[in-house]
Amino acid sequence: MNAIMTEKTNETKTEASPSEKYKLHAKNVNVYYGDFQAIKDISMNIKPKSITAFIGPSGCGKSTFIRLFNRMNDYVDDFKMEGKIKIDDTNIYGKKTQVEELRKEVGMVFQKPNPFPKSIFENVAYGLKIQGIKDKELIAQRVEKALVQADLWNEVKDNLNKSALALSGGQQQRLCIARTLAVEPSILLMDEPTSALDPISTAKIEELIHHLKEFYTIIIVTHNMQQASRISDYTAFFYMGELIEFDKTKKIFTNPEKKQTENYITGRFG
Repeated sequence: MNAIMTEKTNETKTEASPSEKYKLHAKNVNVYYGDFQAIKDISMNIKPKSITAFIGPSGCGKSTFIRLFNRMNDYVDDFKMEGKIKIDDTNIYGKKTQVEELRKEVGMVFQKPNPFPKSIFENVAYGLKIQGIKDKELIAQRVEKALVQADLWNEVKDNLNKSALALSGGQQQRLCIARTLAVEPSILLMDEPTSALDPISTAKIEELIHHLKEFYTIIIVTHNMQQASRISDYTAFFYMGELIEFDKTKKIFTNPEKKQTENYITGRFG
């Protein structure tokens, strides 16, 4: 992260700083779109190499919050953020933050597969070439590594020049994951990555996410309660822009602190 952003905080170290315990640290975060407040005073710490699920009804702030970590909300008209968000020990909304460099560190996988109308190889190599990498051998190595990590290599290794658009929906989503992994981020954001997929493809993506935790810090937005309970270590329940409860997934699903959480996960509302 040092090459990406240089602005550090000067907090008094009476206890271990967030960077020693957490990969992501949000403190008193408020988000506004004009006069509308989308996020209300949320604080959250996310541990490295863990999977955190964001759950809650539509419009509750899950996607807005996850997109703060790679500053995708910057593109939205009238967006304003108050509070502090740090990756490791760096304030990513500091004036010295290089946003394009930040997005190499924080990869994003979207709801629907969005491969480019290019070959499988060129899709995965795209981010590397945008970075200015010209070493063909290095690019080939990174492409293979990313496809292996995305559990797609054995299915496409003999057809790397084939159009990515000819792949199935599940394969396209794994290709998009490989494209994200090729630039070697440390954080993966996934906004409902299986909602457009069939159950078999969903199971493959879930298994893949579980394996990727060994190398990456992963945040996933999902409306699927079973998916959240299956794959995540921690779960955050959002409602009306507020963080109602955030704890270990097992506790959220078996013994939540808040009645609102229990009502949501048992299907009584939402």
